[in-house]
Amino acid sequence: MANATASVSGVVIAETDNYETVEGNIYFPPESIKQEYFSTTDTHTACPWKGAASYYTVDVGDGVPLTDVAWYYPEPKSAAANIKGYVAFYRNKIYIRS
Repeated sequence: MANATASVSGVVIAETDNYETVEGNIYFPPESIKQEYFSTTDTHTACPWKGAASYYTVDVGDGVPLTDVAWYYPEPKSAAANIKGYVAFYRNKIYIRS
């Protein structure tokens, strides 16, 4: 599997060679994200087959925090158990390379 990285303003915020791809999105394992750039938000959405998603704001200190730009499933439905806790990003806001 190829290496995948996520970056903002040239700062790498996640990097792994052990990710999951679901519906065209790369999901990074929780241990691959650099927690110092992430803060949880109060936003939650629901997916009929994955379950309830929670969101992060990403702030790399460039003065432009990206609110609700990353999401994860803390307790996914069984069909999505492989992405429990994994983090995905909106590609129009975060540069993803794989």
